[in-house]
Amino acid sequence: MSTASRVVLGLSVLLTVGTVAGVHIRQKWDRQRLREGVLRDVERVERKLENQRALEEQIRLTTELVARRERREAGETVRGT
Repeated sequence: MSTASRVVLGLSVLLTVGTVAGVHIRQKWDRQRLREGVLRDVERVERKLENQRALEEQIRLTTELVARRERREAGETVRGT
């Protein structure tokens, strides 16, 4: 086998090994990103539910406060007349 043939064969082997390794590394990276995406989605849904609960609690508290204020003002109006 000539020197040029050996060099071409060696470069081909190195290029093939590098390509295969690169593809495996890229697949591993892609899988990791997909897992992280799922975890971010789960966290986003949990935050959304927590925000919804907080909003409902604020609405309930506001309604309660308005009702108390109206009762107090109604009581003051009755006493004032």
